[in-house]
Amino acid sequence: HVQLVESGGGLVQPGGSLRLSCATSGSIFSINAMGWYRQAPGKQPELVAAITSGGSTNFADSVNGRFTISRDNAKNTVYLQMNSLKPEDTAVYYCNLKGRRTQYTGSSNYWGQGTQVTVSS
Repeated sequence: HVQLVESGGGLVQPGGSLRLSCATSGSIFSINAMGWYRQAPGKQPELVAAITSGGSTNFADSVNGRFTISRDNAKNTVYLQMNSLKPEDTAVYYCNLKGRRTQYTGSSNYWGQGTQVTVSS
């Protein structure tokens, strides 16, 4: 049973920084990519950033240059460093893992419970 546990959300002033972490528990055979999505009130979920097992990264245009994503492959943990935060970054942030639970199963999506990020003065 794969679980993703997020931490690091909270309230920060505009221009501030936060670091989100997402740790994987449970057995997983292989990971294709890990990343972060967010959903603001009244809006559709959007991809914020993702990183593949090979280290390739992808960012939403709105966060490019302000956010970085990194991954500890040994710990199956992904981090999102958010700098120069803006009020429009306010959302619930969800960790995502795309991978195979066993060698006999296909790729699936796994999700964390979400962590609130609020950017406000």
